Parts: sequence; C-alpha cells; structure tokens
Amino acid sequence: MQDILEINRHHENALQSVEMLRAVVDGETYEAVAVRFGVSRTAVERRIKSVAVQLTQVVGVDGLKEEGAAFVRRLRLHRDAILVSLENFEPRPSISARPARVLLPPEVIQGAVRVKGRTSRTWHDLALYYMLFATGLRPLEIARLEVRDYLHADGSVCRESELRAEAAINGKRRPLYFSSSRLDDALTAYFRERCNSGHGLGEPHFYRSLNPGSRLFLSPTGEAYMIAPNGGPGQKRYVCRTLLEIYRKLFRYAELKGLSAQSARLTVISRMYERGADEDQVGTILGIGERSAVRELLPRPKPTLAELLDELV
Repeated sequence: MQDILEINRHHENALQSVEMLRAVVDGETYEAVAVRFGVSRTAVERRIKSVAVQLTQVVGVDGLKEEGAAFVRRLRLHRDAILVSLENFEPRPSISARPARVLLPPEVIQGAVRVKGRTSRTWHDLALYYMLFATGLRPLEIARLEVRDYLHADGSVCRESELRAEAAINGKRRPLYFSSSRLDDALTAYFRERCNSGHGLGEPHFYRSLNPGSRLFLSPTGEAYMIAPNGGPGQKRYVCRTLLEIYRKLFRYAELKGLSAQSARLTVISRMYERGADEDQVGTILGIGERSAVRELLPRPKPTLAELLDELV
C-alpha cells in the first residue's frame, strides 16, 4: 500500500513539474509559477530544469541540446519544439534519478590526510575541506562567511551561529553550527598564518586580532575572493569561481570517488538522519524549504515493520 501511495505521489509531482515547464516557456516568471503552485521559486527552477534535461535525453527537443536546458532563455526560444516533445512525456521521479554518494567517516578523514599532504596552503585548504562536511554550506555561502560568523569578540568559537541572509543563496537567514574540532583546529592554525601575514587584521585583543567584518577565507595575497553575477539580466545569481576551482583541486587531492560539494551535503544529510533528524531539521540546516526537496536529495531511511516491532517487550 505504501509503495502504491509513493508511486502515485511521484506521478502527481511529475505532472506538476511538466505544467511548471509549460508555464515558464509560455513566458511566466519563476516567481509567478511558484505562487500559482504554492512552492518556492528555487523549487520551480530546480524542477523545470530537471524536466527539461530529461526531455532532451529521453525524447529529444529539436534544436535544443542537454546543456541548453539549464537556461530559461533557451527554453523559451525552443517553446514550440518543447511543447511537441512534452505531449507523450512523463519525467522520471527525481528521487531515483540522482544516485546518492554518501561518504563514510573514514573516507572523509582519509581525504583530509591526502589534502594536507599535497596542498601548498595547508590550513586554509584543510579548513575549506572540513567546512563542507561540518556545516553543509554551499561553496558560495562559504565564500561569503566573515570572521564574526565564526568567532565571538573574545575569540571563542560561536558554536550556535547564524548564516546571514546576505550570505545565504536563497536570501534567508538560517541556523549555522560550528561543532567540529577538526574544523576548529584547522581554522586556528589558519588564523595564526593570517596574523603573521598581516591579512585582514583588526584590534589586537578582539576576534583573535582579526577584523570581524573580513571574510573568513582570504586569497594568498589577503584579498576577499571575488563573487560575480552569474546569469542573465534580472537574475540574482552569483558565483565565486576562484573558490570553486580551489574546491575542484581539493577534491582531486582527496582522491575519493564521487567527491563533490553535493556529495558533502548528502553526507551531512546522512549523518543527521543517523542521529534521528527529520526532513524539516535537515531542510533548516541546508536552507531547503520543502520536505520533498530534501527527500529528492537523499531519501530518509525507513525501518521495516518487522524491525519496528522486533522485541518490543
């Protein structure tokens, strides 16, 4: 019975995603479609792009390649071809379309050992590496972190912090926890290097002598990593290409199959599930407003009825 309900739910979501795509190629904005369907703008963008990519892979759209399906302008340019291809198409459930790569704790540690032995900016890069697995933040959000987000004025670590709205990709503030001793150790060593190099300094006896408003991670010359617009006119999307390239380098150094910023987020989800978290709690930490979107990233493991009833008394 549960399987049938799950199939029906996927079928309804698939049909709704197709209708979202139709609306967008007909000229409606993401925001208008989000209001109409009662979901977030981010959910609309994610779902129509997923449908569009599958459409190019399974049916094909005359004149549109798979890589072009990620851009709404190109989708609208191929409106008629898309509508024709959609007539007999139903997207695959995204819950099974994206294989999850969750890293085991020993793998994460082994990756850190390799990074430490190969990079020239040991503590900076090691802290970047651990930051992904300790917080679930996206690279752009990490690029926007400031010293004051991690440290109190007395120099102690702000264990229960907050990702500022201006730092979050979705523009909404959310809880941020710094509870990793490995991350602490790497950042402590990196801060000492910053002070010795004179990068982003503040008053001597506050924030470990760093400027609280300076970025948490700086370039080798002490500059903030550049964050640039990424997208067409009117789109409030940004990217930190330098930090993305650094992460690609670190992933190569780590030599872990399937390692990426996305797999780090999946690993965070898995660890939270293991400790009893539900989809709402995971969504709060990762900045995802819908339980269904969390499930699409990584379904929450459910015990069988036999497991639930085993040795109750």
